[in-house]
Amino acid sequence: MSALQKPRVICHMMSSLDGRIIVQRWGDDVPGRDEYEATAATFESQAWLCGRVTMEKDFTKGRQPDLQPVTAPLDRTDFVAEHEADSFVVAVDAHGKLGWETADIDGEHLIEVLTEQVSDEYLAYLRRLGISYVFGGAESLDFAVVLDKLARLFPIQTILLEGGGHINGSLLKAGLIDELSLLHIPVIDGAAASAAVFEEGDAPGPAPHLRLLSVEQRPHDVVWMRYEVKK
Repeated sequence: MSALQKPRVICHMMSSLDGRIIVQRWGDDVPGRDEYEATAATFESQAWLCGRVTMEKDFTKGRQPDLQPVTAPLDRTDFVAEHEADSFVVAVDAHGKLGWETADIDGEHLIEVLTEQVSDEYLAYLRRLGISYVFGGAESLDFAVVLDKLARLFPIQTILLEGGGHINGSLLKAGLIDELSLLHIPVIDGAAASAAVFEEGDAPGPAPHLRLLSVEQRPHDVVWMRYEVKK
């Protein structure tokens, strides 16, 4: 078996000064949020990746998939839909719950990451919309396999990982993150239940060490810090 390929993975996040990422708690008048997209645009990435909860909250707005009966089972093989895109959105949706209207977000082609537990009806739904999908495992996701497929099937050399904390934590624990790009927004969250940049659950891996690459003061008292994850 050939060695797995892997795009460069840059975890790009913004957080409060105490490391929390639920921006809705910070109010509408907190300055500096525009810096997130401005700094993201400086990376030469071909894709960005989020988990189901983030996608549902920020993009699909809770839309339910329009599932229709299928007459025959579908193979659990990866599907690359016809597209002309050179940039991509990767949605981690292990059980096939996200509902979409189109096959892109602002012109960036959608790729769903699924387990083989997803229903035939959901696969047919994605095909009908022209959304690509890859399988990351039978019952749970192996992100090393997922990244390998993204590199092999699409022109993705660098990908921005843009959380939630559980997705970020899973890739960090697996040793798949190359760089952390963190925008510190000048606010303190203070809520113990707010999600953090990285969350690895009750069985965290060894604490990774990082090397500081740069520190930059941005407008509105935002501090942008970049780190390389030591291997």
